[in-house]
Amino acid sequence: MPNIFSPDSSYKRQARFIAILWTLLILLGCFMPSRSVPKVDVPLIDKWVHFAFFGGFSFFWLCTNPSVKTARLVTISIIAIAFGSLIEILQGAFPSLGRASEFMDAVADSIGALIGIVLFVACSRIFREK
Repeated sequence: MPNIFSPDSSYKRQARFIAILWTLLILLGCFMPSRSVPKVDVPLIDKWVHFAFFGGFSFFWLCTNPSVKTARLVTISIIAIAFGSLIEILQGAFPSLGRASEFMDAVADSIGALIGIVLFVACSRIFREK
């Protein structure tokens, strides 16, 4: 029986749908005017959100075509890091949103993206052995 981490997975279409929705969620969350974002009293919550957004981004996009080939992993990591960096640049370009371009947000995006890839590889190895 194929699973989501198998190259012959029957869940690729569903994974693509989830990856697209997740990408749209990132765009919505990152370009929502700051006055619309609820205030939460958790230290570094902004960085944790960026970390989770881009960890999920990498993980879900890898599920659309499950492969632990180095080229695929590097491609997804480059796309995720570039996407996160572009979002930060665009946030700085539209100050009317009340958002700011922050280097540390891009760092959190990049670390999250890489952790998402590591998590995908680990899950692939665990579930392929079973």
